[in-house]
Amino acid sequence: MDSGRRDLRSLPKAHLHLHLTGGMRPATLLELADRHGVRLPSELLDPEGMRVDVTARRGWIRFQRLYDAARDVIRRPDDVRRLLREIAEDERAAGSGWLEVQVDPSSYAARMGGLQATVELVLDGLREATEATGVGTALVIAANRTRHPFEAETLARLAKRFAGRGVVGFGLSNDETRGPPEDFEKAFRIARSAGLLAVPHAGELRGRRSVRGAVEVLGASRLGHGVRAVEDAAAVDLLAERGVVLEVCPASNVALGVAGAVEEVPVRALRKAGVPVALGADDPLLFRSGLLDQYEAVRDSAGLPDEDLADLARCAVVGSAAPDEVKARLLAGIGAWLAAPPS
Repeated sequence: MDSGRRDLRSLPKAHLHLHLTGGMRPATLLELADRHGVRLPSELLDPEGMRVDVTARRGWIRFQRLYDAARDVIRRPDDVRRLLREIAEDERAAGSGWLEVQVDPSSYAARMGGLQATVELVLDGLREATEATGVGTALVIAANRTRHPFEAETLARLAKRFAGRGVVGFGLSNDETRGPPEDFEKAFRIARSAGLLAVPHAGELRGRRSVRGAVEVLGASRLGHGVRAVEDAAAVDLLAERGVVLEVCPASNVALGVAGAVEEVPVRALRKAGVPVALGADDPLLFRSGLLDQYEAVRDSAGLPDEDLADLARCAVVGSAAPDEVKARLLAGIGAWLAAPPS
């Protein structure tokens, strides 16, 4: 087995866990804040971004406050289009050939003309971004678990309306300590009836029950994060048996206090147990760490060799909603990357 180190930038990737506002470039945040007269919290001006907090709960509260402040600079449709184009440019530079952006339309609807208009705007922006960069893109519509399940059902029906037209999945985001998965069973049933992937956040701020509820009740085919499944062998077995892909975001886990360091994020243990793992960046704006940085971090801090890094890239491609021809191209590229001698 070759234990050399290849250029990670040239490793073909799929990115399955990225939020719209969180994908904004820091320079764009400052420019839009100045343009729209928005005063930003001092923490958003910190070049190091989020720092490790004492507990995941405290880290989450701080994170959500800063995320909301950043989202406030997105005032016009052109802002959304710009963000999507720049996100796709950054993905291309990181070696990503497929990107799924997660958006809660209700967070932008008031300024973008309503829920449906927001989805149409994002889909148009994604198409433009793909044309400009060559990176394949798709949309995951996410509900806010801190709101009433009726709102999630409304968003699920909206997602169903756009299934096959650029929307590929339905998610559940925000504070995992509120809104247990079981409360949103109907919304996910609506989404799955349209063939959409069920991709809720679970197993980050909450453990075994969060994971089991998302898989057994919501029918999740992927989980946002899911790393705390390792606290319970039965939960890990469930994920492995069903082939549920975990969208693991090491920088996010560390910044929110879920893990003390990148090497403590259980990427290796989950893969050894047969659980598919796809690395994601979550919110590079706040964590100052994009998709390529996640691969570099698990190589440098967790000691993963190139064979394991290629395996993670394969998990992401296989677990994505990319068209078959895109998957085939990316998988072939991963194989060629691993077959080439280290530089």
